[in-house]
Amino acid sequence: MQMTGQRQRQADRTAATRTKLIAAARDLFAEKGYAATSTPEVVAAAGVTRGALYHHFAEKLGLFRAVVEEEHALLAMTINAAAGGDDELGPIKALLQGGDAFLTAMQDPGRRRILLIDAPAVLGRAELDAIDARHGLRTLVEGLSAAIDAKAIRQLPLQPLAHLLGALFDRAALADAHALPDYRKAVRALIRGLKV
Repeated sequence: MQMTGQRQRQADRTAATRTKLIAAARDLFAEKGYAATSTPEVVAAAGVTRGALYHHFAEKLGLFRAVVEEEHALLAMTINAAAGGDDELGPIKALLQGGDAFLTAMQDPGRRRILLIDAPAVLGRAELDAIDARHGLRTLVEGLSAAIDAKAIRQLPLQPLAHLLGALFDRAALADAHALPDYRKAVRALIRGLKV
């Protein structure tokens, strides 16, 4: 029984160390960018040893990948909460609210830097697409599929439609704050233009 408790405490410490590393790295990557962030800075900010860093991540790239994965997961949860919180929402309104939630969440300049600037350059398109497919793109595919099944939008090839709308949302997320309202209007108009 005592051994099980020790293993659990060790697992908790390991998870806490990993969480500290990802949080510290996220802050530094958001502020300075991937290239300008060093692993000694991450270790110092997390308050852990260099050995602890390399126990969890083989190199800075692995740590960055974990940050990108977590940012995508958090973003997907935000979108799902906005788009799926009301059973009476309807598929078009769910798509619009999910899109608005994405654009609002992407107003964090650090998140924009990590996901839209550094991640494509550092991880490459194929790896970033794989991460997105597990999170944001998945939510978009689910929303579009529900809208097509409900005959609320035209029957179109689902994956290409999701990829094109994802690119549209990413471009809108890069807009200056003063231009964002116009981008939101354009995005809404394009989604409404899909109606049957």
